[in-house]
Amino acid sequence: MNQPYLIYNTLLDTFKPDVFHGDYHVHLLCKSGRMDFTLSGKPQAVQTGDLLIWQMTTEFDDITYSEDFDAEYLMVSSPFLMQYNPEQVWATKGYMYIKANPVFHLEADEWDVIETDFLQFRQRIGAHKQLFSEEIIGSLVRILLYDMWNIYSREIEKSQIDDITSRHFMRFLMAVQEYCRENREVAWYGAHLGLAPKYLSEISKNITGRPASHWIESYAAQELVKLLSDRSLTLTQIVDQMHFSSQAMLTRYLKRTLGKTPSQFRKSLK
Repeated sequence: MNQPYLIYNTLLDTFKPDVFHGDYHVHLLCKSGRMDFTLSGKPQAVQTGDLLIWQMTTEFDDITYSEDFDAEYLMVSSPFLMQYNPEQVWATKGYMYIKANPVFHLEADEWDVIETDFLQFRQRIGAHKQLFSEEIIGSLVRILLYDMWNIYSREIEKSQIDDITSRHFMRFLMAVQEYCRENREVAWYGAHLGLAPKYLSEISKNITGRPASHWIESYAAQELVKLLSDRSLTLTQIVDQMHFSSQAMLTRYLKRTLGKTPSQFRKSLK
């Protein structure tokens, strides 16, 4: 898939959301009808008033839809979501909560908020190409994420996992947030936290389905986005601030994480 974002309706369009799973993060707002699937062998149902988030890396099976299933669903690519993600700590909390709870029932006022967000996406994505189209959609992604985290917070705060492995993982994330400009090796964080690198990777994989290196890379990419968005900084200064050995290393890192070179990223900001 080349398009970084798409929005469809299950009744008006020929595609169903499972077609896009694995290529995009799928955000679905159910207006009526029913959708069923299994997650880790556990039956899940999406019904009127529910918000569903299908993360790219989460495996779902036995997907069925009722004939009257009416839902708006927004697809966002991983690089685009990473580029416009406004906050990492809540992003990680949300990721962990949604992984175990992909279906969330919205109260009436919460529905109004998310429905308005989806309407904005449909209007903007369906509009003719404009000068700042990507930046506008990116801003809408940020708004949607803030709205979802605000809604999810009532459950996330109640369900904070307090076992020792989860505490270690959150300590790891806080350390990554503080030191990712200087250090991007799992071994360094293991030594800093007094934990074996293998153990860090295991608890990260068990809790989030992703290795510890993914979170280091994700946080570092967010720092790169901040620095590259500041046009007063030269690439040489950014190389120094991110502790890369050369500009070529910076370019390779950004290309791998966001799919763009530094010059391509800065051009996209115009």
